[in-house]
Amino acid sequence: MLRYHDLLVFIFIFALESKFWNMKLLNKIGVLTLIAALYLSCAKTEDKKVHKSEILAQEVTADFKKVSLDIEGMTCEIGCARTIQSKLAKTEGVKLAEVNFSKKRGLVEYDANIITEKEIIATVEKIADGDLYKVTNTSEKE
Repeated sequence: MLRYHDLLVFIFIFALESKFWNMKLLNKIGVLTLIAALYLSCAKTEDKKVHKSEILAQEVTADFKKVSLDIEGMTCEIGCARTIQSKLAKTEGVKLAEVNFSKKRGLVEYDANIITEKEIIATVEKIADGDLYKVTNTSEKE
């Protein structure tokens, strides 16, 4: 797909190679190209500012909760605990995930408007095709 910028560059290059164009016309095309590039770059930064404010508005309305999970089936620190922690941390709505192998416990801070406690438990239990890990107990933390 041909963009506006590509079209202007093509016209400018064609004008440079053409023997029928004079310098005044080349200068006008160059100035128009510069103005168009500045206009397009300024328009994009304005959209980013609106997007940041929308994100801030979403964070203000978040309902953060903490839950402690007793997790059975972990056999090692790196392969099990870190895998569970990583999967939870990448889950949408989870703000913080910490898994302690020695205590067989995970602590998850999440936005209750986005994800539920049951979905967090399901996320843990479906890791490794659902064969290894089981959440046996949960308790809300403050």
